[in-house]
Amino acid sequence: MKIAIFGQFYHKNSDVPVETLLGHLLKKNAEIFIERNFFDLIHHEIENDQKYNVFSTFDTLDSSFDLLISIGGDGTILRAVTYVKDLGIPIVGINAGRLGFLATIPKEYIEKAIDDILNGNYRISERSLLAITTSPENEDIAKMNFALNEIAVSRKDTTSMITVETYLNDEYLTSYWSDGLIISTPTGSTGYSLSCGGPVITPDTNSLALTPIAPHNLNARPLIITDSTEIKLKVSGRENSYLVSLDSRIATINNETILTIKKADFTVKMIELLNESFLNTLRKKLLWGEDKRN
Repeated sequence: MKIAIFGQFYHKNSDVPVETLLGHLLKKNAEIFIERNFFDLIHHEIENDQKYNVFSTFDTLDSSFDLLISIGGDGTILRAVTYVKDLGIPIVGINAGRLGFLATIPKEYIEKAIDDILNGNYRISERSLLAITTSPENEDIAKMNFALNEIAVSRKDTTSMITVETYLNDEYLTSYWSDGLIISTPTGSTGYSLSCGGPVITPDTNSLALTPIAPHNLNARPLIITDSTEIKLKVSGRENSYLVSLDSRIATINNETILTIKKADFTVKMIELLNESFLNTLRKKLLWGEDKRN
């Protein structure tokens, strides 16, 4: 099995999961590749790390990889998706911080979880993504135009609200007068959208959520639509530009640009262990809260 490992940071909560994972993988008959920048962080932070020199590094992935392991939180998995893209490589997340909806393996169960995965004791959860095009074309967006969680437009360099003129399948819906608008996948419904009053959507639901950010329209509420809908947005405001975010990636867009957002033509494969599920994770979130886990 050919395995890629990705992480963004190495902080005080990272040492145990990183060393546990790498130490356990050393015992397995697998090809291990660590993302080059993350490998450099490990080399800098771990004393006597010579034993890890047997691992190779990668800058990009290809279809020969069987698995990507993300170490961090949900944000690290969102970044890992930019490496996987449409290659269909399954992703699993080891949580180095608080309980996450995507990075669900706690550090106490790393070895068992890895054994289960290597033995095929897991299921795949197919997660839909969003894709965006702009007219005129924006180079920053065009080179990586997809998002797993959400695509959001928001005001920039001003305290004034923006107007987000919104069309669904070329039919006018409304103009949101607000700080912005979030278009969320079911996966992203537990993120930014939820913090702005949006609903939680189970991952296997074929829908999207439109959630306004601090709307001034008193009747503006989150809206659930089918994920086959094509969404067009045109933003205006006192400033000449605004922000578009694709998960954690941000671009500046000029007013009057037409944004076209729709379901991407590929999915991301998330690994779920057989004793875990979205509803199980949701119950933990609701009962314990993020501040009860570390």
